[in-house]
Amino acid sequence: MKLSNLRKSGHAPSLFASFLYFDVSFMIWVMLGALGVYITKDFGLSPSQKGFIVAVPILSGSFFRLILGVLTDRIGPRKTAISGMLVTMVPLLWGWLFGKTLTELYCIGILLGVAGASFAAAIPLASRWYPPQLQGLAMGIAGAGNSGTLFATLFGPRIAEQIGWHNVIGLALIPLSIVFIIYVLIAKDAPSQPSAKPVMEYFNVFKQKDTWYFCLLYSVTFGGFVGLSSFLSIFFVDQYNLSKVGAGDIVTLCVAAGSFFRPVGGYIADKIGGVRLLTFLFIGVALSMFGVSQLPILPVVTTLLFIGMLFLGMGNGAVFQLVPQRFQEEIGMITGIVGAAGGVGGFFVPNILGTLKQITGTYSTGFMVYAGIGAAALLVLALAQLSWRKAWSSKQTSVKI
Repeated sequence: MKLSNLRKSGHAPSLFASFLYFDVSFMIWVMLGALGVYITKDFGLSPSQKGFIVAVPILSGSFFRLILGVLTDRIGPRKTAISGMLVTMVPLLWGWLFGKTLTELYCIGILLGVAGASFAAAIPLASRWYPPQLQGLAMGIAGAGNSGTLFATLFGPRIAEQIGWHNVIGLALIPLSIVFIIYVLIAKDAPSQPSAKPVMEYFNVFKQKDTWYFCLLYSVTFGGFVGLSSFLSIFFVDQYNLSKVGAGDIVTLCVAAGSFFRPVGGYIADKIGGVRLLTFLFIGVALSMFGVSQLPILPVVTTLLFIGMLFLGMGNGAVFQLVPQRFQEEIGMITGIVGAAGGVGGFFVPNILGTLKQITGTYSTGFMVYAGIGAAALLVLALAQLSWRKAWSSKQTSVKI
């Protein structure tokens, strides 16, 4: 059994610490999106501005993932994560005590990107402890920390109704502090931590086309997941006239599908290969988003978004079943790069939906575009598969792609 093998291999406390760090960081990263309906009302934003404000932390997270990726390979994921959590406390304090102007809000959103960059340290911490045949499952478990979105979308609106969105941001300092203490006590860098190289050498991975293939694929799967997570509350309030709390509940349901099925995607990818699984998933994403673009009745659109987010979550697990097989020594840097690409994709999704809503007067156009992006990902996957087969055969590995 894979699960029994997982218990016998690696370092369970570090895997758990990786999950917790990613979980609380992801909750904080999407907080502006979860509170978006309150924030946009206070500032009177247009549809395009709504999309932009919730996308700022996602874009800045892409930039910070590159920085944390280099730090992870140079000083280790444990020290990198500890530093990241300390920095994340700054925007939480700022948003709690101040954050009264739109300029301040943009600055807070930029700094919240450090929380999103946690991916570049959390995933390598888990990955380096486990053998290739367990990478999909181990990294899926660590990556399931994106379930932190559930806490933001489920509890954020409810608490904001009682104490206001500023205080919700300040309240997030409590779980972050708890996780910080646990992480310091139990997380441990793996013995396989590579020795530090000159900084510029880490950027050599940009010269390899496989890096760009992974970036494109992850920008669709993770970008779609985090982008929709940040924007769907606004969509449900605008399109279906739901209450802010009611919209948050439905978004939580959809996010749960993507979060909890990420390990399932990694596990299945270990069994049948990441490429084969991604093929089915991209088809499913394209079909489900096309269905959403028709703006059907609420129960139907909720079901379609639940299925679509489930496919995107499994896709995240499948992509990162493949990444460590192709880039073993540069896992910190490549995780930062691919994760950054996912963040860039997540930045564009709410912007596409918000901007096209303002231009065309309907959300249908934006979801139609994203359905087309899902279909285009199939072509990228087909091209990537040709390259990966050569790389895997040259390494004579038995890991399935």
